[in-house]
Amino acid sequence: MTFGDIYLVEIPASGGHEQQGVRPAIVVQTAENIDRVPTVLIVPFTTQIKAASFPFTFVVEPDSTTNLTSTSIALVFQLRAIDKKRMKNRLGSLSTGDMQVLKQKLKDILNI
Repeated sequence: MTFGDIYLVEIPASGGHEQQGVRPAIVVQTAENIDRVPTVLIVPFTTQIKAASFPFTFVVEPDSTTNLTSTSIALVFQLRAIDKKRMKNRLGSLSTGDMQVLKQKLKDILNI
């Protein structure tokens, strides 16, 4: 499990606007830091294309690298930590280009 991997995850319901349920998400934590804490930082996906109009999102297309089943929107503004127990299985990984977009969106939202 490392930065840019796409996993199927289970996000518990919170009653708010956050994503929930079983869905793909991007791991945004380096392999060196995964073993140091019991949680992992993720960016969840949605297949609701209209979500691409929000800032700090980007589109990821399904292909043999991502193994997504449909066009998905990465919701960088919903960056969150979840317990590793909620990580189901690895689907694939982002392309090099999408990894660069993700890194820039993280820099933008965190102002770093």
